[in-house]
Amino acid sequence: MKYQLSQSFYFDAAHTLEREISAEISRRIHGHTYRASVTVSGLPHPVTRMIVDLERLQQKIEDVRSLLDHRLLDDVAGLGPSTLENLCTFILSRLNNSLEHVIQVTVERPHTGDKCTLSVE
Repeated sequence: MKYQLSQSFYFDAAHTLEREISAEISRRIHGHTYRASVTVSGLPHPVTRMIVDLERLQQKIEDVRSLLDHRLLDDVAGLGPSTLENLCTFILSRLNNSLEHVIQVTVERPHTGDKCTLSVE
């Protein structure tokens, strides 16, 4: 038996959208409100009976959130093109450096209905 625990957070960020229009490249800056969700899985610790301390999880998420919130995503080191897929990978890689048992990251733009989920297991 394993438990799954999820924590969600929001961030607002801008990015560019490069599209070829006729023979020209259009680079348009615009922004979104993103909702991200991080899921950890495991067995509760025998003493604390928790998979992870929620305060610790929230702090690690806040560390990642601060790299993305109110930023131009094009300028975030290590992100690459600011696709939903790359945002999932970026969040997972930053959390895996300091947190165990992360099995899933979801990033969505609720306003547009776009959503991407990266599952580790």
